[in-house]
Amino acid sequence: MDSTIKAAQSQRKGIVPYSYEYFAACALGGIVACGPTHTSVTPLDLVKCRRQVDPKIYKSNISAWKSIYHAEGMRGVFFGWSPTFMGYSFQGAGKYGFYEVFKYTYGEKMFPNANKTVVYLGASASAEFIADLALCPFEAVKVRMQTTLPPYASTLREGWGKIVAQEGVSGLYKGLYPLWFRQIPYTMVKFATFEKVVEKIYKYLGKPKEQFTSLQQTGVSFAGGYLAGIGCAIVSHPADVMVSKLNADRKAGEGAMTAVSRIYGNIGFAGLWNGLPVRIIMLGSLTGMQWLIYDSFKLALGLPTTGGH
Repeated sequence: MDSTIKAAQSQRKGIVPYSYEYFAACALGGIVACGPTHTSVTPLDLVKCRRQVDPKIYKSNISAWKSIYHAEGMRGVFFGWSPTFMGYSFQGAGKYGFYEVFKYTYGEKMFPNANKTVVYLGASASAEFIADLALCPFEAVKVRMQTTLPPYASTLREGWGKIVAQEGVSGLYKGLYPLWFRQIPYTMVKFATFEKVVEKIYKYLGKPKEQFTSLQQTGVSFAGGYLAGIGCAIVSHPADVMVSKLNADRKAGEGAMTAVSRIYGNIGFAGLWNGLPVRIIMLGSLTGMQWLIYDSFKLALGLPTTGGH
């Protein structure tokens, strides 16, 4: 790997792969990729969360948006955008930045002969574990804002202040375990599937990725990301429903597992899949766009795209 770094350094001026600057650039790329994309699908997320908590609240997604727009305008349609933007920007930095750190550490330093897929899974799980510590407080505010009518709070600042005043800082983290159960499998599928799909696409095309244009490489990134996103949605959806339910309906002083058991008793197995079609559409598009933006950002810095090695 040291020889690879030296070769890369001699070939291009700028950021050296696997240096501190490289990992920092990847974290910045994660912010650019995740914050704006998650914010852009706030209307989908808003309806999904409300239907998870109360399946009878709207007849369909279209009727939901019409109802919200007529009552509150575009501000209502994008309600909860601020905690979404902040939370997923921080999470994106941790997810992509630490993924590159752990992929290099596990795959090149600690276990150089390990199966690549195992490395991808381990690196992504480790990265998401850390990233969720940053995401969780913002997710708690977002879910309460979006799933309570009338809204628990109108702004991120108001919601954050109310939770801390009523429940202490721990109130911002009461959904952490379900968030880990949702996000860690999600991210493992997202990164491992992406890496393998991209690898197979280039193998099918019959040429190394370096022989393709930047536009073609980012097109492969989008395709790999979209397919990975579909798997992510299915794997993580039950935990996503439970996160929404816990943040909206967990009683004061109630233990996490006690709350999960009570909520599951109310909604049953079928209730864990409320809103799945919307989430498949949302995450397929979202994940595809994130990989497109992330790898475009890397190319703009003179770095190689992810996967296909």
